[in-house]
Amino acid sequence: MAKKKETRVQVILECTEHKTSGMAGMSRYITTKNKKNTTARLELKKYNPILKKYTVHKEIK
Repeated sequence: MAKKKETRVQVILECTEHKTSGMAGMSRYITTKNKKNTTARLELKKYNPILKKYTVHKEIK
C-alpha cells in the first residue's frame, strides 16, 4: 500500500516587535499549515505575553 504525502507541515511563528524591542525572552508559537494551498510565509496576529499585547508573528525556518 502506498504512503500518503503529508501536505500539512509544522511551522514556527516568531514575534517581530519583540525582536526589535531589545527585551529579554522570545514569543513563539507552533502551528500547522497546508503547504499546497499556502506557499507564502504565514503572518498572524498573536498575543505576546511579555509585551502584553497582540503583535504580528511571522513564520521562521
